[in-house]
Amino acid sequence: MASRAGYADLPLHGGRVPQWLADRMTRLGAVMAEAIVIHYGRDELLRRLAHPFWFQSFGAVMGMDWHSSGVTTSVIGALKRGLEPLGGELGLHVCGGRGKHSRKTPDELTAIGERVGFDGAALARASRLVAKVDSAAVQDGYDLYLHGFIVADDGHWVVVQQGMNGDARQARRYHWLSEGLTSFVDAPHAAIEGEAEGEIVNLADHRAEASRARQVELLAEHGPDAIAAEFARLDAPAAVASKAPEQLVLPHLVMPAHHDVRAEDVVPRRLAGALAAAAAAGPRDFEHLLEVPGVGARTVRALALVAEVLHGAPCRFSDPARHSFAHGGKDRHPFPVPIRVYDQTIAVLKSAVAKARLGRDEELAALKRLDAQARLLERSAKGPSVEALIADERRDSHAYGGRSVFGWERAESQAAPSAQADA
Repeated sequence: MASRAGYADLPLHGGRVPQWLADRMTRLGAVMAEAIVIHYGRDELLRRLAHPFWFQSFGAVMGMDWHSSGVTTSVIGALKRGLEPLGGELGLHVCGGRGKHSRKTPDELTAIGERVGFDGAALARASRLVAKVDSAAVQDGYDLYLHGFIVADDGHWVVVQQGMNGDARQARRYHWLSEGLTSFVDAPHAAIEGEAEGEIVNLADHRAEASRARQVELLAEHGPDAIAAEFARLDAPAAVASKAPEQLVLPHLVMPAHHDVRAEDVVPRRLAGALAAAAAAGPRDFEHLLEVPGVGARTVRALALVAEVLHGAPCRFSDPARHSFAHGGKDRHPFPVPIRVYDQTIAVLKSAVAKARLGRDEELAALKRLDAQARLLERSAKGPSVEALIADERRDSHAYGGRSVFGWERAESQAAPSAQADA
């Protein structure tokens, strides 16, 4: 039986991901997914996508807003674009998306099933049921607007879908995982993210089994008109029933409304461990090991955080904000996206994955050792405060090719550089 993994509040943000970042998210997301599959297999990637804290950290390390609802849309979109040309090799396919794209999911699943050999019609039905449960059986005040269905050639799948509550300016993300799923209507969620807003009618809770059965009986015995009349009587003020039992208490990750990254959003010892591991590896030794020219100390720091997303245990993703220190954020929080560092990160990972395909996994293994070293060093490592680290990054942003939705970063005491194409 699949189980819920937790809740999180996601501020509802508008806007679009700029093309220069969307292209890089596509490349980084695809190569990170490929590295996970090489190391741990397709099922492990699906499990991670079903984990709401890991999913948020994955988006943060890719340069998206570390705490907002936009992570869901941008990550699903990046994976859909990035994994499409790798579908035949990895055996993974991303269907659906936001708005009108979500409604195409069943047709996409059917077409892929005909091509690779799984039962596309059955998965199309699963897609519809998943959407129906989260839109009708779980009445929590959030209207679904995004549905992403990631399926493997063996028929295993994960669904990530999101709803919004416009009045509360909040989003709720729902995660489903086919592994261990025995029922679509009895506690099926791998995770539900979002703060409870008042009473939630959750007919997918296992405690609602008797209610579901009785509803079917009432419909068969009395018809819809009688049920509507009975509901009106129960809804009258004089007939208010006792308070319904509370929903299951789950781990609850609160994503704050503030856009800036603050010290309280980060587990300091984990960040210090990553910085210390990067410093201990040293740019010269790391460049020699990975054979990628131009890798400097700043890129190794980014790689230490990327390595944790590739290899870290679930308990290490309770502070997604920390992973935004790899490549910043498009809105300059915690600092502008360092384009040169981002491109070097992609180059290192692509080199490692390409060699691993040929049976040479030394470079991927080096990234795993970097993560292990960070976990060892965080027990004793000391580093700059979050505020000091952000200040340093913003000061040096121009040298790293810093860019945000507001444009290129200025050099100190210089005019803003003219717009130019990224290398």
